[in-house]
Amino acid sequence: MEENRWFLNIIQDDFMNGKIDLDSTVKLLEKLHMPFNLAHVKHVFKKTVDKRKIHTINMEDFRAIYRAIVHRNEFHEIFCAYSQNRKFLADTELIEFLKKEQFKTEDAEITALEVILKYEPIDEVRKRRQLSFEGFIRYLNSEDCTVFRKEHRTVYQDMNHPLCDYFISSSHNTYLVSDQLIGPSDLNGYISALLKGCRCLEIDCWDGSNNDPVVYHGHTLTSKLSFSSVIHAVDKYAFAASDYPVVLSLENHCSPKQQERMAQYLLNILGDKLLTSTIGDIAVTQLPSPEALKFKILVKNKKSGTIEETMLRKGQDSHGETGEVSEEEITSSDEETDEKAPLYPKSGLSKRKSEGISSHPPRKKAKMKKIQIAIELSDLVIYTKSEKFVSFEHSMAHQKCYENNSIGEVKAQKFVKHAADQFVSHTSRFITRIYPKGTRTGSSNYNPQEFWNVGCQMVALNFQTPGIPMELQNGKFLDNGGCGYVLKPEFLRNRNSTFNPHNVGRYSKPISLSIRLISGHQLPPSNLSKSNKADPLVQIEIYGVPEDQAKRKSSVIKSNGYCTVPLLSKRGGKLEPASLFVYVWYY
Repeated sequence: MEENRWFLNIIQDDFMNGKIDLDSTVKLLEKLHMPFNLAHVKHVFKKTVDKRKIHTINMEDFRAIYRAIVHRNEFHEIFCAYSQNRKFLADTELIEFLKKEQFKTEDAEITALEVILKYEPIDEVRKRRQLSFEGFIRYLNSEDCTVFRKEHRTVYQDMNHPLCDYFISSSHNTYLVSDQLIGPSDLNGYISALLKGCRCLEIDCWDGSNNDPVVYHGHTLTSKLSFSSVIHAVDKYAFAASDYPVVLSLENHCSPKQQERMAQYLLNILGDKLLTSTIGDIAVTQLPSPEALKFKILVKNKKSGTIEETMLRKGQDSHGETGEVSEEEITSSDEETDEKAPLYPKSGLSKRKSEGISSHPPRKKAKMKKIQIAIELSDLVIYTKSEKFVSFEHSMAHQKCYENNSIGEVKAQKFVKHAADQFVSHTSRFITRIYPKGTRTGSSNYNPQEFWNVGCQMVALNFQTPGIPMELQNGKFLDNGGCGYVLKPEFLRNRNSTFNPHNVGRYSKPISLSIRLISGHQLPPSNLSKSNKADPLVQIEIYGVPEDQAKRKSSVIKSNGYCTVPLLSKRGGKLEPASLFVYVWYY
């Protein structure tokens, strides 16, 4: 048989001495270009050698191990269902498989030829335009068979909309790699986030010794990084994963003198990457697009005056000059929970009196505070001016398109609940950043979906903390080539939209989603199992607007992570894959 000859041709040189050990077995499996789990290879190898109390295997042993790991029964059943001779798939049979099983309705003939040329390892079979079982399993284990759409692995969305029309991958306290109180600050926080396509990084800046600003979580025991080292890391990795603009969100606690030092570092280290002037007209009536800002780094910070005033100062020496930013300091029940500092609140804080909220939060007292901003740093803020959020009405009347707001999760959650339509209207016009409440000292995360539902662009999460929120984040930003920008749906961009996530109404296009479970394979053991073996089940959960929320799960398969074919259910005497049905609202 051709498959046997092909297989022997590949492995026989490795058995010149008759037998091979575990390391050589692993290398030979790699040579055969098939994915495998090392723990399972070790398990199968150990079962084989334990019978003879030796630590090596012969050629037939290796063939058995290979088949146990690679030749999955459920794959063979599918293959034989379409192969008339049960040995090879003719091109016409492969086309039928692609249409019926893979739902390849367009260009199935071209796809079939591409599959054969790409995945068939046996030369003679490939020349006949056929697919062997070896080629078939390589195809099924490839990226071409993942659920994720192949065409979405590259940038495919229109990148010429204004910045506020996109969801933007955003990190909270990016310098932290552990908790918020005593953990280390690490440059790897920035490097890792950038390599994951994150486009908005947070930098907490404080006065350091020798007029050298530092980055750390103020009023805590977290370690410190020099501001310059952070900017060097950004310079090196900013565009490693994406060509589209990076926003440096500065939480600036520095004196004007050290702010000037920050500006010097930004200019000297980032050079031409740093955006220091407007694109096109000086008068800004609309934010530029990600496409127009490719390979640019933007500074998000408070700013003295307008962009127009900044552009008029171009070429002038502003060293030593400061501007004053006045803002209303509002102390409300929300801010006691939301604000980052102090992290150690005084005891005896009054109990929250109201669970309702309007678009203008209830005040306890209000006063004006003045912040000194070094003009050299202020002038580096072009399209991302930080502006304190007062109310939706205030923003609509006074806020400029290049001014953005940061809102804590507690306050934002109440807006979502009680003023969702106004929130949608606000985010259709202005970039809005959401950040975790200060009591999340263990770096836990909130559910980002509820803020995406109302169009919030920068939903900042603690990237160092795994869990469902980060799974949602990673899944969302896999889209559009993983570039960190995902175009919002039209009803979250349209300024006249009446969309409300609590009542989707005319915006919904419901569809039924059917998911067929075939099998699991080489799953890791579970520390929750008494036998320390895998007890797998499949759980499907949909996150979206409240009407979308749905969860389904299969039955548990006890102590079987190696090949969980028992997921199949018996119907009418025939084994069929179990199915999960979920009703979905599609937008």
